[in-house]
Amino acid sequence: MSYLGLDLPTNLIQAFDYANHILEKQNVILQQTAEKNHYRVLEAFQKHKVSTYHLTGTTGYGLGDSGRDILDQVTAFIMGTESAIIRHQFVSGTHAIASALYGALRPGDHFISVTGLPYDTLQQVIGINTKLPGSLVDLGISFDILPLADNNEIQTELIDRYVKQNTKLFILQRSKGYEWRESISISQIEKFVQYVKSKYPHIDIFVDNCYGELVEDKEPGHIGVDLMAGSLIKNLGGTLAPTGGYIAGRADLVQKASNRFTAPGISMDIGATLDNLRLLYQGLYLSPLTVTEALKGAIFSAAFWQKLGYEVHPEPEDLRTDIIQAIKLNSREKMIAFCQGIQKGSPIDSHVVPFPSEMPGYKDEVIMAGGTFIQGATSEFSADGPIREPFIVYMQGAISHIYVKKANICAALELIRKGLL
Repeated sequence: MSYLGLDLPTNLIQAFDYANHILEKQNVILQQTAEKNHYRVLEAFQKHKVSTYHLTGTTGYGLGDSGRDILDQVTAFIMGTESAIIRHQFVSGTHAIASALYGALRPGDHFISVTGLPYDTLQQVIGINTKLPGSLVDLGISFDILPLADNNEIQTELIDRYVKQNTKLFILQRSKGYEWRESISISQIEKFVQYVKSKYPHIDIFVDNCYGELVEDKEPGHIGVDLMAGSLIKNLGGTLAPTGGYIAGRADLVQKASNRFTAPGISMDIGATLDNLRLLYQGLYLSPLTVTEALKGAIFSAAFWQKLGYEVHPEPEDLRTDIIQAIKLNSREKMIAFCQGIQKGSPIDSHVVPFPSEMPGYKDEVIMAGGTFIQGATSEFSADGPIREPFIVYMQGAISHIYVKKANICAALELIRKGLL
């Protein structure tokens, strides 16, 4: 039967219709959150009197760049913090997170990751398993990993066993990363903040906020987190930021992170913005809308693949705190075919065939489907994952959830073509 301009078997049409029905039921909640976040972003722009001349960048040292400085203030307001630094010079979310950690910690300090083992690329920043030159471990900073409980809760009752005299930081990763579990919600983070601030007020709290910005109607800064960081080719870039990242939090901690990002004495006060300011401002302004499109795409994908018989996480009607949708494929062949099908549904490089390969910062080979206008921009839509059991693909982002629907169809058709569905 012809459907969406494609010849589809009955099971795909049924899955498509079912997913549309589930998405329609979720739309009211999505729209309520989008409105709250968009009003906050709009208020930030108005409060700080963003003007046309703020959209024009600088060269050289970037002295007197009011557009850069106001953008920092706008970002801090949106994230609920005293201060922020948002820069196109951050090469990735990992770079922004690393700058925050290097700023907050000193040789001899100790930190605790309270949401289990951090994401693959951050493991190398810390020095887990491999003591790379310049890693935190290499600089004499020690750490402990506190696993999440079986019910995905932070085990606050065990924290006393891990806290030491030199513990300076608790680290939380909001997103599930490449794990088959729920991500950490704002309510879970708030509960943790209230507990440790009453018991350990001298220990700061850092949140890796990647993939979580503007998914809920509060950010970690609104509930007392001291420091956070993320990428601009994820949520806050609104699919327009060409690169970059941000750090937001308490003013003294942002200052320390800025000193590591640039240099002491330079900090956040100089740095040319070139031709990037308009895209950063405009992407930030649109980000509540693009995040909502990503959530619509994730809900549709969850329902579509669940109807086809696959395990998905989160499930279609679960509450969400990030834009990631995981699908368990259970075989290397299915995972590769899935990503190749997603690529065929992309607006850019639809003719390219992705294969697993090594990627900087990852232990396993990674396959990534991402026909994006900005290289690697998971805010636009991508599907990727490390090639390891149980062969889970992680989907995220959407310029348009409508495009995500057809990309899922293309992935299913590729599985059928190879006799895998």
